[in-house]
Amino acid sequence: MGSLTNSGNTRAVVRAGARGLLAAMAMTGIRNVAAAIGPHEKTPPQALMDEHAPPSVHRLPERHRQAITELAHWGYGAVGGVVYGMLPREVRTHPATGPAYGLAAWLAFEALFAPALRLRHVHEHGFLWRAVGALDHTLYGIVVAGRLAPEPVQGDRRRSQRRRLIPRARFNRLLRA
Repeated sequence: MGSLTNSGNTRAVVRAGARGLLAAMAMTGIRNVAAAIGPHEKTPPQALMDEHAPPSVHRLPERHRQAITELAHWGYGAVGGVVYGMLPREVRTHPATGPAYGLAAWLAFEALFAPALRLRHVHEHGFLWRAVGALDHTLYGIVVAGRLAPEPVQGDRRRSQRRRLIPRARFNRLLRA
């Protein structure tokens, strides 16, 4: 992992952490919609809170528990972004790294953390729910990697514009439409 002493890497870590926070917020929206559509579905953060939160949290009003659940998920997403930002630059800049990182986080939860925490809901979900989980974690990885808003490559403005998912001129046309 790279050193945090050089300011360029510190900036990359902070930016990746911020992107992780935003990506976790986006995931919350996706999961809440998916949970509302399914029969009595709980998101993984809700299941974690329901099954493992201390009794003092369970005594709080529902809206406070929901807020704590979301804040914990967002914090976890930010930490995941920081970890991504600490990867070597050569790894972070590969186009497949972000989506692979998001999928790896999902697989780690499904295969390791959920069974270790004995989360009951994991065994109850079918293919569609798991596909949504894989997709929202892929989105998380894309956002954390900065693929939707790439960082400019120093000294080569043209190269950084080519790396954009939506080129600036086309993006501006979309905004004016």
